[in-house]
Amino acid sequence: HERIYLIVLKILKLIRKIPKTAENLTIIQQLSRSTTSMGANDQEADGTNTRRDFIHNYVIVRKESKETMHWFRMIAKANPVRQQECRILWKESQELVWIFSSIIEKSRNKAK
Repeated sequence: HERIYLIVLKILKLIRKIPKTAENLTIIQQLSRSTTSMGANDQEADGTNTRRDFIHNYVIVRKESKETMHWFRMIAKANPVRQQECRILWKESQELVWIFSSIIEKSRNKAK
């Protein structure tokens, strides 16, 4: 949970640095939505009553993480000065996707 919380904070900090141009505004909004959804669904998964709900929430967390990775690529292309920062956050997001995939798979196997 802490790792997700920390990356969300880093992403929100990055968002504040991006110029609010017409092309960036849509990307900023989408990145903000996918990032905050990732954190919210992680917390929701922690409070579920069933394994099925837990898995469902982590599938959403993984999906939002993948979407976040897409928006990093778009920001890096539109704002070359933020390319390195986006690359670091993209790598962290990729690692989280792998972790979420593992959590989902292990939870599904326990359900069998």
